[in-house]
Amino acid sequence: MSSKLTRDQIAARVAQDIPEGAYVNLGIGLPTLVANHLPAEREIILHTENGMLGMGPAPAKGQEDYDLINAGKQPVTEQPGCSFFHHADSFAMMRGGHLDICVLGAFQVSQRGDLANWHTGAPDAIPAVGGAMDLAIGAKDVYVMMELLTREGASKLVAECTYPLTGVQCVSRVYTDVAVFDIGANGVTVIDMFGDMTADELLRLTGLPLQFAR
Repeated sequence: MSSKLTRDQIAARVAQDIPEGAYVNLGIGLPTLVANHLPAEREIILHTENGMLGMGPAPAKGQEDYDLINAGKQPVTEQPGCSFFHHADSFAMMRGGHLDICVLGAFQVSQRGDLANWHTGAPDAIPAVGGAMDLAIGAKDVYVMMELLTREGASKLVAECTYPLTGVQCVSRVYTDVAVFDIGANGVTVIDMFGDMTADELLRLTGLPLQFAR
């Protein structure tokens, strides 16, 4: 299998689907890359759970201000009109349904939209669900950004999650390095494929009864 998207290319594909005027939270790790690919002509307001609304992209090298960070402790920039507030107020925004979209990473997503992204059960892992469960149930749409396969070649898009759940039936779209999947009442629909990926290959890799939009 070749012609997979890089992580930055996945981030750019996610950014392409975020509409004008959306309030968006980007989760720790891979999703933070989305901030660097949002179209300059589109007003999108980024929220970070440690208390900022109007977050900008990563600063240029040498311009970092470590008093200005996102929830993953990475330096960020300010957009004109940005605001700062208490952590509790930030979580009230998340839990109160005020975010249009959150973009999260995942260990597994099930075919009905269950999300597992905080613990693999590994004995040496430190479980830390953080704000992911609040985002998963509070955002109007939950986008997941991940590589489709594990290092061992197993699909992360699965029939049933085997890891502890973060949220139940909360994921609406999954962006991977080989395809984009919509998850709805009728199951999983492939809406985009990249490079030389084929429908037959996706069916083989996931083992799921996928539908195809085109």
